[in-house]
Amino acid sequence: MSKHLEMDLEKLKKELLSLGSMVTEAVNKATIAVVDRRPELADEVIKGDDLINDKEVSIEGDCLKILALHQPVAADLRFIIAALKVNNDLERMGDLAVNIAERAVYLSRKERISAALDFPHMVEGVKKMVRASLDALINQDTKLAREVLAMDDEIDEYNRDMFISLQDVMKEKPEAIKRAVHLLSTSRHLERIADLSTNIAEEVVFMVDGESIRHRTEDYGEN
Repeated sequence: MSKHLEMDLEKLKKELLSLGSMVTEAVNKATIAVVDRRPELADEVIKGDDLINDKEVSIEGDCLKILALHQPVAADLRFIIAALKVNNDLERMGDLAVNIAERAVYLSRKERISAALDFPHMVEGVKKMVRASLDALINQDTKLAREVLAMDDEIDEYNRDMFISLQDVMKEKPEAIKRAVHLLSTSRHLERIADLSTNIAEEVVFMVDGESIRHRTEDYGEN
């Protein structure tokens, strides 16, 4: 590997980690805004989205520049391909954090729905997946990446339970339908963030091992 390529790859990795930190902060603030009814945090997420978008565009440009100038092969090429996909996944996470923040602003002005909703545990599970997927990326840790894949089923189950509980609320309390729909949307956005975390984990496996595991139905849980 040439010295220039090595320097460009190191810079790209730092930029990707910077974007990951920005997105993690946005997800954290958006979820706190929902659970603790903190509209001021939601506003910060919404206002910060342009910075995430700008960073995503910049990283994509860096990737294309490296491909054009250095024509990397093997592991370096896999890293660039994975970086392009992870970059896109992180930007989409940022968009979902904004969507959650917008719902948090609305819900903060309304009375809480009295139902057995396990939002705090779902939120913690999603945040754990985001952190772990980025840690796997930073450390190129395929074991941790596969652990992220195994976490996704639990988030799917939380989302299903949320749907059932809120469906019951809407049947029994028509006046709460709009609030319930906002909560359903929040749950769905959290599930999508978890799905994008699994995408990042899959890219880590591809980057390190050269193995594509997208669209597999393999059980990644404990044997």
